[in-house]
Amino acid sequence: MTVPIAKLSFWGVRGSTPTVDPATWRYGGNTPCLELAAPDGTQIILDCGTGLRMLGNRWAAPSARSGAGTHILITHYHWDHIQGVPFFAPLYVEDNRFHFYSFRSKFLGRDSLKQVFEAQMAVPYFPVDMSAMSAQRKFQEVAGGESFTIGENKITTRWLNHPQGCLGFRIETSAGTVVYATDNEPGDAKLDESLRELAKRADIFINDAQFTPEQLETTKKGWGHSSWLEGVKAARHAEAKTLVLFHHDPDSTDRMVDSLLRQARDEFDSVFAASEGMVI
Repeated sequence: MTVPIAKLSFWGVRGSTPTVDPATWRYGGNTPCLELAAPDGTQIILDCGTGLRMLGNRWAAPSARSGAGTHILITHYHWDHIQGVPFFAPLYVEDNRFHFYSFRSKFLGRDSLKQVFEAQMAVPYFPVDMSAMSAQRKFQEVAGGESFTIGENKITTRWLNHPQGCLGFRIETSAGTVVYATDNEPGDAKLDESLRELAKRADIFINDAQFTPEQLETTKKGWGHSSWLEGVKAARHAEAKTLVLFHHDPDSTDRMVDSLLRQARDEFDSVFAASEGMVI
């Protein structure tokens, strides 16, 4: 797949919990993690699910590159989006630098982002605490509706409809625009419109497609996720160029994801289902 952005790599595409079922191997079983190499040399990681471990292993040295280091955007604090951090080898290398971004949780208050990562490595959940990580770490709070820059790239945030809060990110680079909007349930008119604005004319629109349209209307209503059909509607309204179905349900086999993709392609010209190892 070729589109006008720098390089976007998918290291984890599964939602909720990792899966090792052979029936899911083609799309992959690791939870969310993407790597964006921007044209200006900026390295951005989107979410820290179990796919993060694979990314860390891939980096030779391991190194977080040079210059300003690596920037990590966290959509929210549910386990499937943070559980890879303790296993990310570059965080244990002294010369590396990482800048984390996410929102202040109303359940945790100030320093929410730092608290979350420290808590998941606290006794008795992990053999060592975060002090074992010798890399330099900076934590920055952002909120929905804010914009800021990382290198030469503009980052815009919007709130999504998900339990305990979730951010969607729009990353505008000199080569194109990527929108990452996972973990979102349609139905809130204000947030639905906000998502369409976030995705406006994006080159790549990565959208939650965990459930089928039928599930979303019945057994999975209120769970905070979306479907391929809602993704198509949002992409069409936003005039996005390419839609990527993401956050596959752990119970969805490769054949099931194939079926969702075929249905989506009947409704939208340029649509793909995210898979581990996919590079745009």
